[in-house]
Amino acid sequence: MDKYTLIVTEKPEAARRIAQALDYEGNPKKVKEKGVSYYLANRDKKLVVVPARGHLYTVVHERGGRNYYPVFNFKWVPRYLAERGAKKIREWIKVISKLSDGAEEFIDASDYDIEGSVIGYFVLKVACKNKEIIAKRMKFSTLTKMELIKAYEEQPSSLDFGLIEAGKTRHEIDWLYGINLSRALTLSAKRWSGKYTTLSTGRVQGPTLNFLVEREKEIQSFVPTPYWSIKAEAKIMDSIYEVEYEKNRIEKKVEADAIVEACNRKTGEITKVDMKKFRLMPPFPFDLGSLQFEAYSLFGYPPKQTLSITQRLYLEALISYPRTSSQKLPHAINYQDILNKLSKDEKYKNLSRKLLKTEIKPHEGKKKDPAHPAIYPTGYFPERQLNGSEKRIYDLVVRRFMSVFGDPAIKQSVKVSIEINDCLFYLKGIQILKKGWTRFYEPYIRTKELRVPSVKKGEKVLLMRMTREDKFINPPPRYNPISLLKKMEKKGIGTKATRADIIEALYRRGYIAKRRIVVTNLGYDISELLAEFCPAMISVELTRDLEGKMSQIQDKREKSERVLIETVDRLMSVLKKFKQNEKTIGEALSNAIERAKMQERIVGKCPYCGTGNLMIFYSRKTGKRFIGCTNYFKSLCETSFPLPQRGIIKKSGKNCRACGWPTIQIKMKSRRQWMLCFNPNCPLKKEKS
Repeated sequence: MDKYTLIVTEKPEAARRIAQALDYEGNPKKVKEKGVSYYLANRDKKLVVVPARGHLYTVVHERGGRNYYPVFNFKWVPRYLAERGAKKIREWIKVISKLSDGAEEFIDASDYDIEGSVIGYFVLKVACKNKEIIAKRMKFSTLTKMELIKAYEEQPSSLDFGLIEAGKTRHEIDWLYGINLSRALTLSAKRWSGKYTTLSTGRVQGPTLNFLVEREKEIQSFVPTPYWSIKAEAKIMDSIYEVEYEKNRIEKKVEADAIVEACNRKTGEITKVDMKKFRLMPPFPFDLGSLQFEAYSLFGYPPKQTLSITQRLYLEALISYPRTSSQKLPHAINYQDILNKLSKDEKYKNLSRKLLKTEIKPHEGKKKDPAHPAIYPTGYFPERQLNGSEKRIYDLVVRRFMSVFGDPAIKQSVKVSIEINDCLFYLKGIQILKKGWTRFYEPYIRTKELRVPSVKKGEKVLLMRMTREDKFINPPPRYNPISLLKKMEKKGIGTKATRADIIEALYRRGYIAKRRIVVTNLGYDISELLAEFCPAMISVELTRDLEGKMSQIQDKREKSERVLIETVDRLMSVLKKFKQNEKTIGEALSNAIERAKMQERIVGKCPYCGTGNLMIFYSRKTGKRFIGCTNYFKSLCETSFPLPQRGIIKKSGKNCRACGWPTIQIKMKSRRQWMLCFNPNCPLKKEKS
C-alpha cells in the first residue's frame, strides 16, 4: 500500500462514520485483521481510519507486590498487562502499531475532551512510536458528514498538549489516591481478621460518601415536631373548590380546632381578587447534568444510564457530544438546517415549521464549555430501530432544542381571598394565556392549569367541609442518584464525565443502597473511620483544590510535576497516621464487614415465629445452602427451606406479590436471573402445578 494518513478514533462506530464521511464516494473499504476492523478511504490522499477501544493504556504500580502501602512509583502500560479481561487489547495495539509503520501523516480524531485526548495521545505516542509530536487534531461535536469534513479540512497543526497533560495528571493523581487509600483499608482489615475483602475509596469517592453520611446523621437525629393544617372545601357557583387556610402550619392543636369550629359550614365573603400575569422564559439548552436530571425526573433513569444512552445516540450521529457543561448553542451549528431536517419527521414537522417562520434565537444559560456546545439534535434519522429508552432520550433532546427558540409563555395567576369569621382562606388558580415555548416541550411540562370561577368582591361563599390534619415536620430528604450528582456538581468535585461512575462505584462496593439512598453499615463505618484518621480524604476543599489545579495545568499556568509532588507529600502525611492506627482501624473495619455480610444473608422476617429472621445458611455436614430462622439457635423455631445449589443467591428486598413472603434473587453464570419465592404453599406455585 502507498503511503497514507492514519486517523485514530476513540471507538469503532466513530471510525466507521468518519471513514464514510471523508471517503469521496461515501463507501470506504472495511478491513478486518485479528479481530480489529479499520477502514480504507480516499479523499485528497489515502486515509486509514482505525479505532481504539476506549483507553488502551492505564496507570499501574511500577514494581513490587500488592501487600503493602504507601505506593508512589507508577507507569503507564497497555491495559492487557493490568486487567484480566483485557486480552483483546494486545492484538488491537499490534494492529494499530503495524498500520502506523506505513503512514506518513497522523491525525487524532478521538472525542475532543480530556479523556479522548489522553486516549489519542497514548495511541500516537506508544502504539505509533512517538507520532504525537507530528500528529494533527480533528475537533468536532457531532459525527455528521458536514462537520466531520470541516474538522478534517480545518484541523489544528498539533495536539492540545495542555488538555492532555491535565488528563494524564488526573489519572495519575486518582491512581495515587485510589491505590493507597484502598490498599490501606483492605490490608488493615485483612491483617486483623485474616480474611480478604476488597474495600475502596478515593479523592472524590470519600467526600461523596461523606455527603450521604452527613445527611444520614441529620435524618437519624431529627426530632419530628407536630403541627396542624386545615383542609377545606368551598361551594362557589354550584361547584366545589379546595381552598387553603392562610397559614400552612398551625403550631397549636387548640388553635386549629378553634378555626374548624368557627368556620365549618359557615358562609363567608370574597374580600379581594388578585390577578397577575407573568412571563415564563424558555428553558436553557441541555448540558449533561441538566439532561441527566430531567431524564431521572421524567423516566427514572439513573445518571449512568442516561450517559450511556446519549453516548449511543452521539455515535449514531443523532445528537451532539453529550459530555458537555455548556448551555450555549452557537449560530455555527446552523439552527435552520437542523430544524429543516427535523421537519421531515412527521412527529416534529408542524413544530419545526412553526419555528422556521420566526426569528430563531436561542435562550441560553451562563455555563460554557471550551470544547463543545450544549447538547442538540443533528436532525439526522436513525439507521436502525431505536429501543424505548433511546427514543425517550432522543425525543427529550429534540423537544428541548426546539423549546429554547420559543417565545416566553404567558401565565395568569388568580388569588381569591375569602373571609369567614375573621379567618382568611385563599382560592388559587393558574391559567396559560399563551403557550409560547411550552407547546414544543408539552409532553414534559409538569405544571397544569387550575381554573377558578369568575368571581367578584362581596360575593358570598359557603364553606362546605373543613377538617383538621395532624402532621409532623419531615426530616431532610434522602439523596437520590441525581440530587447527589447535583450536589457533587455544586461543590465542584468530580467531572461531568466521572460523577455518575463515582455514584455507581458506591453502590457496587455496598456502601449505599436503594434509590432513595441509604448508607449501609459498611459505608457508614468506612466514612467515620476516614473522618477520624484521614479527615483530608473526605475534604471537599482538598478535592476541589485539585480540580482547580487540573484546570491550571490545562491552561499551562501550573506544572503537573508540582501537583504530583504535592499529592505525594499529602498522602505520605495521611498514610503515616493511618499506619499508626492500623490495628484499631483493621478491627473496626473487620467488624463492619462481618456485620455487612450477615445483613446481606438476612432475607426477611420469619413468617412462622414472627420474631426471628430468615437467613441463608450453609450446612457444615453437607455443604449445602438453605434458608433457616435465626431463632433456631434459641430453640424457639425450626423453620427451614431448601435452596437451589447453583448460581449466586442474594436477597431481593421485595416480597412475593401472591403470598407476601420475602423473595430471593438467583443469578446464573449465563447471566440469566430470576426471583424465587421459597414459600412451599405460595398460590403462584399451586397455579403453575
